[in-house]
Order: sequence, then structure tokens, then C-alpha cells
Amino acid sequence: MPLKPFILNSLLSLALLLVLASSGPAQTPHSAMDNAAADPPGQFQRIEQPLWTKVAVTGGGLSLVGLELWWFLLSKPRSRQAAIAGGRQDITITVDGGYEPSQIVVQAGQPVRLNFYRKDPSSCLEAVRFPGFRIAKDLPINETTAIEFTPEQPGRYEFTCGMNMFRGTVEVRAGAVAPSGSASGDRSA
Repeated sequence: MPLKPFILNSLLSLALLLVLASSGPAQTPHSAMDNAAADPPGQFQRIEQPLWTKVAVTGGGLSLVGLELWWFLLSKPRSRQAAIAGGRQDITITVDGGYEPSQIVVQAGQPVRLNFYRKDPSSCLEAVRFPGFRIAKDLPINETTAIEFTPEQPGRYEFTCGMNMFRGTVEVRAGAVAPSGSASGDRSA
């Protein structure tokens, strides 16, 4: 999960809000208050806004909606093939605000070692759970924790943090896996 674009978008949104909030007077002139008192209660009055303010607010809202749609519907997690070395499939997963990579591809019938390196101090990521393999391990901060298993059946097996908020997938495929050293950062569907 790339954090830099998220922080940049957040800062730009905050700057836009500050500009819009400080662009005009927050008080109503006394002459306008006298006219408002003459109107019957319960009637709405139109507040005129400059055109640029309307365009900026509409554009900001549409861009945030577009960002949310992309994030939840169109972005795809990175998938990485485990490298085979010494008869074992090996891959390192960085735990920092989620799992990177979050999708791992391995071959059925061969031992797998997933090396979890935890950078994030949040309590949610203190543990990792593999319900499909009946594995649960604590992940000490700034240390690598190895989880070893041998998947027998092809399929998709989910792993989660201790609170079930962050997720990843181990895709077990039948057949040959690419030779050692071909770990790739391809994006897969």
C-alpha cells in the first residue's frame, strides 16, 4: 500500500479546505441582519458564493469520489511468485500498514517459508493468522518471523492480522513454478 500518494492527497485536500474556509468573511454585515429580521421566520435565504468557490468544492468532491472508487474497485494488490531455493519456496513479506506483497503464488506439494518482517508498531499487526493451515504466530517488531508449511491442495488461502483488518492471500497452484530468482512484482488480476 503506497503511503506517499495518500499523504500527498490528504495534504492537498487539507490545503483546499483551508483556502476555502479563509476566503470570505464569516460574519454577516449589520445591514443584512436588519433585512433578515424583516423576513418571516422559517424562510430560507439564498447565500451567494463566488463561482470559483462552487467549482473548487465540486471539483474537490468529484476527485475524492474518484479516488475512493479507484481505491476500492480498481486497484489490484501486487502478486509475487515465491522463489524456489533448496527445494523450498521462499518469500519475504513486509508488514508495514498491511502486507507487501499481499498476494503470494506458490506451488502445491512443496514446502513454503514465508518470512514476515514487521516494521509497523500498531497492535493490530502483532500477529498473523492462517486459518486454512491452522497457523497463528506473533510477529515481534523489527524482526523476521518465519512461517513454514506445505500446501497440499491448490486454492486460495487467506491470512489476516490478529484483528482481521489487514488481509493477504496465498494462491496455491498445481504444476510447475518458475525457476529460482524469478520473483516478480507483476500485477495480476
